[in-house]
Amino acid sequence: MIKYFKYSLSLSIPLLILAGCGSESDRQLNQLITEQTLNKDIVLERGLPDITDPIARLGMKLFFSKSLGGGFDSACVSCHHPAMGGGDQLSLPVGVDAVSPDLLGPGRENSLGYPVVPRNAPTVFNAGLWDTGLFLDSRVESLGKEANANGSLSGIRTPDSAFGFADANAGQNLAAAQARFPVTSNEEMKTAGFEAGSSNDTIREHLAARIGGYGEAASELEQNEWLEEFQAAFVTSEPAETLITFDNIAHALGEYERSMVFVNNPWRRYMDGDNNALSEDQKQGAILFFGSIEEGGAGCSACHSGSLLSDGRHHTLGFPQIGPGKGDGADDDFGRERETGQAQDRYRFRTPSLLNVALTAPYGHAGAYESLDEVVRHYNNPRGTVDAFFNRGGWCRLPQFVGVENCEALYPNARSNSELALNKLQQEQRAGTSLFQPTRLDNEPVGQIVAFLQALTDDCAADRACIDAWVPDTDSSGPDGQQLNAVSNNGVLL
Repeated sequence: MIKYFKYSLSLSIPLLILAGCGSESDRQLNQLITEQTLNKDIVLERGLPDITDPIARLGMKLFFSKSLGGGFDSACVSCHHPAMGGGDQLSLPVGVDAVSPDLLGPGRENSLGYPVVPRNAPTVFNAGLWDTGLFLDSRVESLGKEANANGSLSGIRTPDSAFGFADANAGQNLAAAQARFPVTSNEEMKTAGFEAGSSNDTIREHLAARIGGYGEAASELEQNEWLEEFQAAFVTSEPAETLITFDNIAHALGEYERSMVFVNNPWRRYMDGDNNALSEDQKQGAILFFGSIEEGGAGCSACHSGSLLSDGRHHTLGFPQIGPGKGDGADDDFGRERETGQAQDRYRFRTPSLLNVALTAPYGHAGAYESLDEVVRHYNNPRGTVDAFFNRGGWCRLPQFVGVENCEALYPNARSNSELALNKLQQEQRAGTSLFQPTRLDNEPVGQIVAFLQALTDDCAADRACIDAWVPDTDSSGPDGQQLNAVSNNGVLL
């Protein structure tokens, strides 16, 4: 008979620990679970909204509305669709100026013929579980980083405030703060022509007036039922001028994102006591993942730690530096250094959560790697994997770039910039300041780690019928006639 010991969550140890029986893999893995306190309930006591909550439902309708795009050709969902793991399945996003604005994912193309957004679109899944920062460089960042708070207990720094200083208009949490910025980006949602040269606040005020049907933007929407939607969600009879502000728009968008809690996966069930939730390969992969390099493991949890499987910090990884870059010259991307101003932070990017990672390909800050196998092999041998990437044709062999005219000439400094990132990684490793130490694993353990990563997929997140709760009625055009009812490259509704 299987026996389990139960512990309080406050002790930060697993609720269910296998005692005295099970396979050797189970005994090893449960020891690691205990030592690393992995079985904390990451959702407990966070007060996250449900998708049935009125403000989250309002946020969903806003998330899918092209009225928040300056040129009415993009929406938040253009780069973050729930049926695509909360991302877009592209190496680099295509926001504004898409040839077919309602076509999302593979096949979506910018009118220029190549993508202009510099970084891969992170998933919006589990946005309410972050306590450190959002975006790949944490440019929206909790100053206090209090546990289980999503930034709600102390100030939040954003690009509208100096580094290390709170933005007084950030909103109630990290998700709401993050929602304030894609609409201000020329490439993501704004377009160059809409409010050209205006401040971020002026851009937001114009969009709020458009949604509210007042002021300078009173007639920009031929159909406008937003006031009724806002009044019902916020339970008020306030007029549009005071109710439909960008603060309330960002709050609703944030509540929609915070409702996307997808943590019910085989790994969760295993930690809760179901030894059969994982295959033997997945158990071996987990042992490698959480095991230290000194003890024969892969050392992944040095950075991918805790229940979110991220330390929320920034690390140099040396992934291929492809794409237009983030404005640092010569199509380069300096990562976290752009926020801190510290040279030591060059090429460092925030550790992603690995929950649902099998749904969020391609991988890396610029989407250079198509599979989890490539990613794990990069950690095994970064320089060799990057060399292989470029020797195989680099970005031009990625699905998004196949057929792009003069593809090879797009990013002439990509390989040399990648070498700079790899050199910095090597310097950090030699100085002992890097947590990333190559493992030299052979094919079998690489495959086992990939198998474990696939066990981090939430059942609902991978089920289109289940995810439907986070997608508005596709038979509707929304409150403004601008609802983006997304289709795939073959014309099927997402």
